[in-house]
Order: sequence, then C-alpha cells, then structure tokens
Amino acid sequence: MNKSDLIDAMAEDAGITKAAAKKALESFLDNVEKSLKKGNRVSLVGFGSFSVSKRAAREGRNPQTGKTIKIAAKNVVKFKAGSELQSAVN
Repeated sequence: MNKSDLIDAMAEDAGITKAAAKKALESFLDNVEKSLKKGNRVSLVGFGSFSVSKRAAREGRNPQTGKTIKIAAKNVVKFKAGSELQSAVN
C-alpha cells in the first residue's frame, strides 16, 4: 500500500473526502516528524512506537576495493510494533 492507497482507504473508512484524508495524513506525518526531530518518542498504543536512536561513528569497508572508510555518526528512526499489530499480522 502506498500513500495514495492509504488516503483512499482512510477517506472511505471515515466517510470523508480524499482531500480531508490527505490533509489528516500529512498532518499526522508532519507531527511525528517534528516530535522525532526534538528527540521525543511517539507511541500509539496497540499500533507501535517510533523513536530516535543515535548510531556512533564507525569504520567500514568499501566492498569493491576493500579500502577502509569512515562512516559518520547519525540519528536513525526506529519503529517497534505494538502487541495488537503484532497479533494481527501473525
């Protein structure tokens, strides 16, 4: 399912227009992004939680040449599925 499919499904399920569903989805995504940028965690009970984790700088290898390269430190987004979502999938 891609973004437009999700918008269509949201509009149909909620009985709203596709424009309203698109606006709601974009608002949700923007607010999750803002919260994660601040370093906060976003938890949706039963669905899952988004969090930011720091990945330290490290050395890696270029697989073509075998030469050692430095990989910079960065923040990564993690998602952990909630128990209800996990049960629904299995």
